[in-house]
Amino acid sequence: MAFVPNIEEDRKKMLQTIGVNSINELIKVIPENVRLKGDLNLPEKLSEYEVYRYILELSSRNITASTHVCFMGGGAYDRFIPSIVQSIIERPEFRTAYTPYQAEVSQGTLQTMYEFQSMICNLTGMDVANASLYDGASALAEACLMSHAHNRKTHFLIAGTINPFFKRVMETICSGRELTFEYIIASDGTCDLEKLKNAVNEQTSAVIVQHPNPYGTLEEVHKIGQIAHNSNALYIAIVDMISLGILEAPSEYDADITVAEGQPLGIPMSFGGPYLGIFACKKDFVRKMPGRIAGITVDADGNRAYVLTLQTREQQIKREKATSNICTNQGLFMLAATVYMSIMGKNGIKEVAEQSLYKAHYLADNIIKIPGYRLSIQKPFFCDFLVETPVEPSIIINDAINYGFLAGIDTSKFPECKKGLLISVTEKRTKEEMDNFVNFLKKFAE
Repeated sequence: MAFVPNIEEDRKKMLQTIGVNSINELIKVIPENVRLKGDLNLPEKLSEYEVYRYILELSSRNITASTHVCFMGGGAYDRFIPSIVQSIIERPEFRTAYTPYQAEVSQGTLQTMYEFQSMICNLTGMDVANASLYDGASALAEACLMSHAHNRKTHFLIAGTINPFFKRVMETICSGRELTFEYIIASDGTCDLEKLKNAVNEQTSAVIVQHPNPYGTLEEVHKIGQIAHNSNALYIAIVDMISLGILEAPSEYDADITVAEGQPLGIPMSFGGPYLGIFACKKDFVRKMPGRIAGITVDADGNRAYVLTLQTREQQIKREKATSNICTNQGLFMLAATVYMSIMGKNGIKEVAEQSLYKAHYLADNIIKIPGYRLSIQKPFFCDFLVETPVEPSIIINDAINYGFLAGIDTSKFPECKKGLLISVTEKRTKEEMDNFVNFLKKFAE
């Protein structure tokens, strides 16, 4: 990190240059109640080495999936990342490269984009994928904007529960277009098919489903898709990329647009980001697709060459024709996902999905044997499941830290979600870890 010292005289000159008299005048738009009051309470002056030791000690207090056994999920998962992924993305030609969105990017970057798109299409079964977006939440928002651009309709139906963070980002980004969202949710958090049939009509732009949903539950995706298409609405599926190792691809239930969070594909949890957005669709909609698409061709000498086939951001084409102002493709994490998928292969991703499934069901079966615990949703699930607990989930979560566990997510923090303890299990969890966790939960038994 660069260190830029500014003496008081320098600060005065900068303030004068921008036309204000003080720092307080500069930040007057920031509400008083969120401004820092008083000093930063920094320690006395330290040498560089002393600062290093101090920061190292502070960082050691972090509670992470490396220090505790992690049963947290809800969109970001503690999955195994092969060491080759980090090794490759740390190469200077990738790590320090200029943000790869310009037309003159190298053949190596273009080939990575092309390979990434191809693998995403293989996993999802969709016709075309772009070279990634910011994260799963913004990818969903872009899917809504694309649906609106396609049919000019403004009403969207959400079939069941979707990730609360995806929901907030979607509604925020789409607010400028005055798009409206209606949630069709049964008492168990899944889609109410009868209500969906009555709600969808010719004014519906798209029906959105998350499969598996935030509780890990599998939705009736074939029936939901039929309901959407019967009213000429598009069908948008939010998927878990790892689950596609064993679940049907979105193309099998006729999804028009597929989006996903790419974090499970070789990207660390990193306290919540940055992550990777995945976006794929049928070829019918490619002209309204956000982002960019890399393609393959031959040069004047007949040699294979990679090109940016489609670029739709407003900096590169006429603004009125732009379908997205996305300025980056999370190039480094797109590369990480490409390396991960190539190393794991079809069989590797299938095994990761199967282990997650079997281990989640093993843990769930043992938890519900404890008095006072039960599954909140009695439907098939993948690697997340919601548990009703004999005490408040927050009590369990806070106490679990002392025993070396990140016990899950207290869904009561999200008003739109069912209350309970959301537990996630990945391929990294061992039988010993899960058995120890069950023994810990017994201390709260009724």
